[in-house]
Amino acid sequence: MQFMSVREVAEYLNVSASWVYRNASRSGLVPYRFGGGGNAKIRFKVSEVDAWVKQQRAPKGIPSLGNDSTCR
Repeated sequence: MQFMSVREVAEYLNVSASWVYRNASRSGLVPYRFGGGGNAKIRFKVSEVDAWVKQQRAPKGIPSLGNDSTCR
């Protein structure tokens, strides 16, 4: 079982670490806390992050951002 740090998740998703701290749980990403108090480490399972990314795909029929000729 492999885990990613908050910073690694942020880089992978191309968002800020503060976004991960604020929005992960309400977006469906499950954080795991290792340790206690102020020294606790927050980690995310790699498999769960990958599954979450796959769930975020836009439905068919919605143009992707770089391919829509109306975005020029």
